[in-house]
Amino acid sequence: MPASVHSSETEDLLNLIAQGDATALDLLIARHREYLRRVVEARMEPSLRQKLDASDVVQETLAVVSRRIDDFLTRRPATFRLWLRGTALEQLVNARRHHHAQKRTLQRDVCISDASSLALARAFAGSGPADRMLRREAAGQVRQSLAALAPLDQEILIMRHGEGLSNAETADLLQVDPKAASKRYGRALQRLATQLSKLGFSRG
Repeated sequence: MPASVHSSETEDLLNLIAQGDATALDLLIARHREYLRRVVEARMEPSLRQKLDASDVVQETLAVVSRRIDDFLTRRPATFRLWLRGTALEQLVNARRHHHAQKRTLQRDVCISDASSLALARAFAGSGPADRMLRREAAGQVRQSLAALAPLDQEILIMRHGEGLSNAETADLLQVDPKAASKRYGRALQRLATQLSKLGFSRG
């Protein structure tokens, strides 16, 4: 979903919600449901996916969003899209703690999902129909290469490719200047390419 989704139309819906329009919240949620699912799938490691479906986390997130929307409108801690993302990651951490019975955070333990691996494989293997087989073959190498990177490199690559965040949104989350975020992303991408080359990956 394009980053522009959270701009004018989202702002109009937020204003309607603030005025007491209950249907506006349903419309706002509907507009961001696919983005929310992408965020969750980008962060769900295979072991958790065996126990929990992404749709369950999405539904729980939307329930929390409905309860907290008034607080969001009062404080406006971030754009709606990034606030929604933060709420989803919070629910995902809760689910992980429940299912694994141990405390883990995304900041200390970046989980590399199948969705994120495939999204990054698309960047290296291409996105056309003819590249589909190569992407699936590359996904395993991408996962292995990602695991060899520093957590910050993993995080920024998953933000950009797994979640589809813009450079500006990534900079906001990392609390750095957009130019610095762009440079970090470029370096992380290069390190990933280096790791892939060590595994013998070739675009053919």
